Amino acid sequence: MAAVSKHVQLALSLPPRLRTFFARYPPAAILPTGAKPTAYQEETPNPFQSTKHPVTGNWHDPKYSLRRQAELVKIAREHHVEELLPFTPKGTEERLRKRVELGLRVKGTGVGQQVKGHKHERQLVAKMEKRRKAMLEMPDLIREWKKVGRRNWTKFPR
Repeated sequence: MAAVSKHVQLALSLPPRLRTFFARYPPAAILPTGAKPTAYQEETPNPFQSTKHPVTGNWHDPKYSLRRQAELVKIAREHHVEELLPFTPKGTEERLRKRVELGLRVKGTGVGQQVKGHKHERQLVAKMEKRRKAMLEMPDLIREWKKVGRRNWTKFPR
């Protein structure tokens, strides 16, 4: 009996939106075996997925929109009960799986890819390398100029 009252206290500590959702769609993990599904569950077993009407064959939208699903998942994650929610594309596991599968969908961010950019942006790396090389060779060049003298500077290629 003490365990039941503990679970009741935990349920009452949840925000009203989560309490309402779990009252309509109680997770199988917390229900006793053989419990009768609620009227909401009989109508749609998973309120986050679209359902096909058995007679007409028409598809019905999910009971909870993607925005409301994301909000419920966020609230459930904050209260550490996300695993009790039914499957949703807005769940943390599903989002991580998609991120791993698809990666960033920005052109040029993959391995070995480049974003096109402007010409001066594309040539910047080579230009800076050429400049760095010239700066490293500068002391030798100055020494050479001092040996030759001012009158013979025109012999050096520019």
